[in-house]
Amino acid sequence: MTADEPAAGVGDRDTGPNPIDWAAAVRYGQKAAPSGPRLTPVEAAGVVADLRRYSREAELAVREVTGLGVDLPVLDAVVVDRPGWVAATAEGMEILAAPMVRRLGAKVAEGRPAGRSRRKGAASKAGAAPLGAILGYLSGKVLGQYDPFAAAPPGQAGSSPHGRLLLVAPNIVKVEREINAHPADFRLWVCVHESTHRLQFTAVPWLRDHFHGLVTELAEAADLDQKEIFDRIRQAIGKGADRPSWIELTQNADQRRVFDQLMAMMTLLEGHADHVMDAVGPEVIPTVGSIRAAFSERRRKGKGPWDRLVRGLLGMDMKLKQYVQGAAFVDAVVAEIGMSSFNLVWAGPENLPTRAEISDPSAWVQRVVGTTPAAVEQEPAGP
Repeated sequence: MTADEPAAGVGDRDTGPNPIDWAAAVRYGQKAAPSGPRLTPVEAAGVVADLRRYSREAELAVREVTGLGVDLPVLDAVVVDRPGWVAATAEGMEILAAPMVRRLGAKVAEGRPAGRSRRKGAASKAGAAPLGAILGYLSGKVLGQYDPFAAAPPGQAGSSPHGRLLLVAPNIVKVEREINAHPADFRLWVCVHESTHRLQFTAVPWLRDHFHGLVTELAEAADLDQKEIFDRIRQAIGKGADRPSWIELTQNADQRRVFDQLMAMMTLLEGHADHVMDAVGPEVIPTVGSIRAAFSERRRKGKGPWDRLVRGLLGMDMKLKQYVQGAAFVDAVVAEIGMSSFNLVWAGPENLPTRAEISDPSAWVQRVVGTTPAAVEQEPAGP
């Protein structure tokens, strides 16, 4: 299985002093990507054709459930293999990480003695190796993703106005086999989740810029002083079970404030997509109930201790919590006030839930909707 389109130009954009050789990171990541499940050429072609078709069907189902983007054109997904996912993901990462990369590059340049500029390439390639290893590892885990910051087509600067929906065919086949799911139903189910993410960003005009703004603000607030970072980690370790995640341990107060906003938004987006996956109902995906049960059990069990360690270090456990907490928030709000009232969340950044409100849906309802749940007209969550 190969990508529908190449990820040419990774690392070619001029972003100033750059401590990461993105092209090298892609090469490392593609070499580290695990091999996929065994498929004949005919089987592989059938999976790709299914995913392209189901991505379009899924978006129509998502629009019916959510009421979002009903007049937007239905765009095609890009079906990729694992090396193709590495290349495509690196494109979006290069754009999203640019603010932090510029800061790191400037700091490296400030501290470099005269005559050592020849080592710049070696340093950037050294930084590419661990990034490539992470991309290679993740390439065997991700079923799909919507990248709102995918690079624009060759010859155009910046990112694509429509982003790019990626579906990782070998990973989808691997999981559907592991949980013994009906292939057509599982493929459509995955497409519903990822199409929801695409619709979130394409139907809500301000969301992409707000997301990018938070990431930029987080980068600008970051401490680049290693001593300060390690001091905060040492202080937090003494808090025992109440200590935050390792990512939060490295953050200063300004970063934590922005991080909380970013985490709340990401938890909403993931939970909304998980809610919609199930809300489409058996009329669209006949075995949706058994798929959800088997998939949730797979998430709960995880893999061996090494895999769990790596997932923890990469913050993937935090993402799993986002699915659970976010879905519980959306489920509760939709049950109280219906989907059309829930959609007030997309009216502007000020309507996004805070991290505290994710755990207290009624508090969000009171703040944003301004009425008690009983006074809001109920409506079905889906078709």
